Formats: sequence, C-alpha cells, structure tokens
Amino acid sequence: MDKEGFYTLKGYTMMEHGLITSSMEDYLEMICRMSEQSKVVRISSLAQALHVKPPSASKMAGNLRAQELIEFPKYGYITLTPMGKKLGEYLVQRHETIGRLLCLINGTQDELEEVEKIEHFLSPRTVLNIRKFLEQQEKK
Repeated sequence: MDKEGFYTLKGYTMMEHGLITSSMEDYLEMICRMSEQSKVVRISSLAQALHVKPPSASKMAGNLRAQELIEFPKYGYITLTPMGKKLGEYLVQRHETIGRLLCLINGTQDELEEVEKIEHFLSPRTVLNIRKFLEQQEKK
C-alpha cells in the first residue's frame, strides 16, 4: 500500500498491523496477561476476563490460531506461539506505557477506559518515545 496521501482509519490500521485487528490485539493482550498468571488459559476464563460470551472468545481464538499467534486445539487450552508471545508482550507493554502517560497528565491512578480506546492507534515508534519521555519525567 502506498503511504502517500490520506487513508481511512482501516487503511492506516492495515498498513500498520497487517492482518491483526484491534479486537485481535485485545484478545492476544489478555491471553498474554493470563499466561503470566497461569500455565493454562481456558476459553471460559478468557471470555470472562473480556466480558464476552464463550462462543465469541472461541471464534477469536480461531482467528488468532489462523494467524499463528496461538495454539488452540479443539476443546483444549490456549497457548501462545513464540510469535504470539512476542507480540502479546509488546501489547501489554504498550498498554502499560500509555496508562502511565495518561495517569501522569491526568493526575489519576487508573485510566483503563482511555487506554483501551486509544492504544490501537499508536505506532511502535510513538510508544517507544512515550516510554522515553516517561523515563525522563521520572528522573526529575
């Protein structure tokens, strides 16, 4: 895709992320978080954590499996592939970085809703620069 000119939000998203959608990022981020807490991630637990119905979580798990980000045998547990783990860890780090920034500028302790609304639209370069900015602020 040519990067010159204007695109729709979906167009920019596809250039940035390829075939992974914002929803897929949310699920992968949660699977990564849950994997850090427990060796197994079940569809029912994932659905509960994201406040969705189990069939929706199962369908998304199938989409993530098709992208080779997770392994998910029928009626089995969800596990991250090496590529899924790497991307999932980045998504968790991105979420935490943006949360820290918003809490700093808003003088709050929790900005979960705001983070969820904007995290998918920032490039890795911007997230890295936000993290550097926060480190500079913490040194002051």
